[in-house]
Amino acid sequence: MMQKEEPYTIALIQMLCCGSREENMQRARQRVVEAAEQGARLICLPELFCSIYFCQQEDTRYFELAEPIPGYTTDFFSRLAKTANSVLVVPVFERSETGIYYNSLVVINRDGAIAGMYRKMHIPNDPQFQEKYYFTPGDLGFQAIQTPFGKIGPMICWDQWFPEAARLCALDGANVLIYPTAIGWLPGEKEGESKVYLDSWKTVQRGHAIANGVYTATVNRVGVEPDQSGNSEIEFWGHSFIADPRGRIISEASGEEEEIIYGRIEPELIFATRQTWPFFRDRRVDAYHKIVE
Repeated sequence: MMQKEEPYTIALIQMLCCGSREENMQRARQRVVEAAEQGARLICLPELFCSIYFCQQEDTRYFELAEPIPGYTTDFFSRLAKTANSVLVVPVFERSETGIYYNSLVVINRDGAIAGMYRKMHIPNDPQFQEKYYFTPGDLGFQAIQTPFGKIGPMICWDQWFPEAARLCALDGANVLIYPTAIGWLPGEKEGESKVYLDSWKTVQRGHAIANGVYTATVNRVGVEPDQSGNSEIEFWGHSFIADPRGRIISEASGEEEEIIYGRIEPELIFATRQTWPFFRDRRVDAYHKIVE
């Protein structure tokens, strides 16, 4: 008989990031401990949280930030996962054994073991988001990773705009899609189309929740980070949020402050939603072949 999945609490840690790896890791550690004390059993950190968002410019020196998996950061959070008794989603700037660099994350179980990892598949290349210079597109595909609380579908930032990625994780059994993120406004954008951009970002992920009958959880950084020249900057817009399988936002952070937000993952709501909206049942996979041409 299949074991029934029980409800659990997820926590998203919206945080400021600085140029010191140790300071960022200690800030993250403190917030993981706080979230665990509040009952969170799945705790997620933002994209590339161990450093400033260095992709604002192309500079070979930033490759020195990369590390192997397992490595210093994963060892640190593996020890923390055991003391916190929580599953952790930990982004890492990865240097692989072959010398290729990835924007990655690891899922660390409560016993400190790495349950799985993901390498960012969609790599942006926009003004001050020059990630193609640093990262090779991931080679692990879209997958659901098993945890003691059920399967989760981790992706990273730019992946959140692609419905195909969300669908593949959901089809693999994920009950929550998790997106560590680093997204914000360039100078002048906040006064212009800011509300449109922010609303689009929320809406597309709420759509993934609805279309797949799952929870979505997006954890962003917050604060202003100048580029290396000091002539420009990104204001990360925060607004980390959790949406339920019907697209309702059940928890959301502010746009200015470091915060921990919490949400209850209810497997029974997933089942009930899919009975009401049986999108998986009515898929026409026989007619979708052109999507890969």
